[in-house]
This record gives sequence, structure tokens and C-alpha cells, in this order.
Amino acid sequence: MKKILWTIIVILVIGWMLGFLVFKILGAVIHILLVLAIVLAIYNWLNHKNT
Repeated sequence: MKKILWTIIVILVIGWMLGFLVFKILGAVIHILLVLAIVLAIYNWLNHKNT
């Protein structure tokens, strides 16, 4: 499960970077992807800390 979360985090961050640099029109969507990636990273970190 942790590997899946990290894969999703990496995909979201890469999507954010590509969208931020290439597609400036979709700025709000790009920042939502970044927030999702950060939330998943914190969730994964907290779960790892508790186990």
C-alpha cells in the first residue's frame, strides 16, 4: 500500500511540475494536484510513524 501511495505522490508532483511549466491555463487544477500530493505524503508519513 505504501508503494502505491508513493507512486501516486510522484505522479501528482510530476503532473504539477509539467502543468505549471507547460500548461499555464490550468493553474487551479495544477495546484489542486500539488495539494493532493502533499496530503498523501503527510498521510503516508503519519501512518509510517504510528506503525
